[in-house]
Amino acid sequence: MTTDTGNALSPVPLMQLATGFWAFKTLAAAHELDLFSRLSGTTGTTVAELAEALAIEERPADMLLTGCAALGLLDKNDGRYVNGPLAEEFLVRGKPYYFGGFVQMLDQRLYPGWGRLTEAIRTNRPTTWDPDRQSSMFDDEDPQLLTVFWEAMHSLSTFTARALGQAADLSGARRLLDVGGGSAAFDIELCRLYPGLTATVYELPKVADIAAAKVKEAGLADRIETVTGDFFAESLPGGHDTILLSMILHDWAPDRGRAILRKCWAALPSGGRVIIAELLVDDERTGPPPAALMSLNMPVETEGRNYTPAEYQAWLRESGFEDVRTVWFEAAGANGAVIGRKR
Repeated sequence: MTTDTGNALSPVPLMQLATGFWAFKTLAAAHELDLFSRLSGTTGTTVAELAEALAIEERPADMLLTGCAALGLLDKNDGRYVNGPLAEEFLVRGKPYYFGGFVQMLDQRLYPGWGRLTEAIRTNRPTTWDPDRQSSMFDDEDPQLLTVFWEAMHSLSTFTARALGQAADLSGARRLLDVGGGSAAFDIELCRLYPGLTATVYELPKVADIAAAKVKEAGLADRIETVTGDFFAESLPGGHDTILLSMILHDWAPDRGRAILRKCWAALPSGGRVIIAELLVDDERTGPPPAALMSLNMPVETEGRNYTPAEYQAWLRESGFEDVRTVWFEAAGANGAVIGRKR
C-alpha cells in the first residue's frame, strides 16, 4: 500500500466522467430557455433580470448563469453576464453558423436514447426508433426538429469541409458527387475553396430540398446541383471524377458499406477518386475518444459503427481502388479521410 499521496490514484477522473452529463444538460437547458439569443446584442443580464424575464425564481436563475459561466459560455462584466465568444458565434438563433439545433436534437432525441444504452448493447437494436415499425430512423421524426437538425449539421459540416479541403488536395477535381450530402455544406465550402470545382448533392427528396435552398442562399446554384435518389436502390450518377462519402459509412454494417463502395467504383471513371471522411477509430481500437464515443452512438441509432482506417483501406482495395491512403485533420465532424483511386 503506497503512502506517497502524490502518486496515489484519485477518483477525480471518474467523477469527471460520471458527471459529464451535467455540462451537457446545463447547455441544453440554457439553449431551451433561449438564454444566449436573449443576451445577444444586449448589455447582458443580472440574476434578478433573468429571473424576471423567464418568470422563474432567482435561485435557479443564479445557478444557471453561474453554470454557463463556469463552462465558458458566458462572461461576467461588472456584475452582468454576457455571451462569451463561443455562445455568441454558435448559439444565437439566426447566426450563420448556429449550432443550437444540434444541441436541441441531442437533447430531445439522443439523450433519451443514450439513457437506454445498456439495452442497445444487450439487444443490438436502436433505442431512438423502432426498426420493426419504421423503415428508417427519421420516418416518424418531427419535421420541424429535422429542419433544425439539418441547420445544425450545416454549421458542423462547414467547418469539417474546410478542414478536409485543406488536408486533401482537390485542385485536380472538376466534378464532385456528394453521396448523402445532406444540406450541401461540404459542397458549398469545397466549391468556395476550389474555384474550378462543381458538385452534385445526391440525397433523398426531402433532404435534397434543404440542400437546394442552402445552395441558392450561398449563391452557388450555377455550380452545385441536387439529384434525388437512394444509393442502395439505384446506381450512382455518373460524370464525376470525385465521390465524397462524408459521415455516411459509419451508419451501416460492413456488407452494406462495401456495397456502397462498389457503386462508387462503378460510377467513377478511370483515375477517379473516392473520399471517405469520418471520425476514425484508430487501428488499435483504443480511441480517440470522439470517434470511440461516436461509435457507441451507432447501436443507439443505426446498424453501423465507427470504423478504422485499416478497415476502410481493406474495403477500398476489395472494391478495386488503389493508391489508398489516409490523411488526418482536426474537425468536429471528422478527424481524417481515407482516399482511394480507381485504376
